[in-house]
Amino acid sequence: MNIWQNLPKGFTILAPMEGVTDVVFRQVIERAGRPDLFYTEFTNVTSYASEKGRHDALERLTVCEADAPIIAQIWGKIPEHFALIARELEGLGFQGLDINMGCPDRHVNKAGGGAAMIRTPELAIDCINEAKKNTNLPVSVKTRLGFTYVDEYKDWLPIVLKQQVANLTIHLRTRKEMSKVPVHFDLIPEILKLRDEIAPATRLTINGDILNYQHVQELREKYPEVDGFMIGRGIFSNPYCFTNRRPVSQEGDISVLELMNLFKYHLDCFDARKKALEVAGSRYPFEPLKRMFKVYINSFDGASDLRVKLMDCKNTDEIRLVIDEFLGKVGS
Repeated sequence: MNIWQNLPKGFTILAPMEGVTDVVFRQVIERAGRPDLFYTEFTNVTSYASEKGRHDALERLTVCEADAPIIAQIWGKIPEHFALIARELEGLGFQGLDINMGCPDRHVNKAGGGAAMIRTPELAIDCINEAKKNTNLPVSVKTRLGFTYVDEYKDWLPIVLKQQVANLTIHLRTRKEMSKVPVHFDLIPEILKLRDEIAPATRLTINGDILNYQHVQELREKYPEVDGFMIGRGIFSNPYCFTNRRPVSQEGDISVLELMNLFKYHLDCFDARKKALEVAGSRYPFEPLKRMFKVYINSFDGASDLRVKLMDCKNTDEIRLVIDEFLGKVGS
């Protein structure tokens, strides 16, 4: 089954984000209001292929029942390693695999992966084809317009489209632009034209500065031929961004209490994952959890002071106590 062909027109996706979209956070978004499709964090195919790195790679590829449908996001530069992981992903519970050819991280690019693949198109083709030959799962690609210049899309995107990938997600900026300039929504008609001429069966998803479901609806109306819309950083200002709901701080209907209860659910999922890993002899460190505070605590009165107190916490029980103390004072 090709999951991409079964998604509704104008489908939504939670973007893969390093240190964010793990199995714990996906459970939170499932409760708040899930997208049509989840992605995992980035998994290095070379780590998966090595005895030393396999454990960490499998941790990144952990899924739960609520995740489905979910796509494994993978990156690297060695075609044989793409072949190896492609053979095994279906057995790990995935409905597709996506090759990242757009990540702007300098360490990933230095290793030849992510957006650096734009500069090595023949290698990119080999990686796509090795993945396709070794799996029954649909293979898709996530990329950018170019590495340095916007006009690179005219040569780069046709190369990817000619591989007849199941879906092509395009972050509408270059690697050089990072997220420092507005996305190039104006190029969507030209990109659609390329898709229709070269690979009409490939579904097209756009990414970059899509903030919430209201924004998705606006883009659907303006660009009805686009198949999907991927939200990334918008999740940090509203974990309910795949619904029509918004926090009170954004003149919506989600109270501070509801946000805090969702935060507590995140803590519960975190504790369950930590316990499971410890039983298996692994660690699930606490400190990275702090980067998620801004998802729940932003914009409302007292949010800044609350975040400061939370940053001093050393475990989830202390976090719960601080939250309860805050709710008791504000009467939410």
